[in-house]
Amino acid sequence: MSEPITPESSARICNHMNDDHQDAVDSYVKNYGTSAKMTKLTPNSMEITVVVPFDHVLQDCSDAKKTLVSMIK
Repeated sequence: MSEPITPESSARICNHMNDDHQDAVDSYVKNYGTSAKMTKLTPNSMEITVVVPFDHVLQDCSDAKKTLVSMIK
């Protein structure tokens, strides 16, 4: 049985990607980002939220991994 995408699995995947694959995350934004909004401004920096759509609705965590890997190739 495949693991569903839940808030917990989402957090785990996001933490893994941010900790171990920052270059891939940067590439997703650069190559697939479609919408950006500035969400916070401080004297030192700004935060921007970017939407990166998938080409299909993800079915589960296995599909998420396969899709994320294929997007980076």
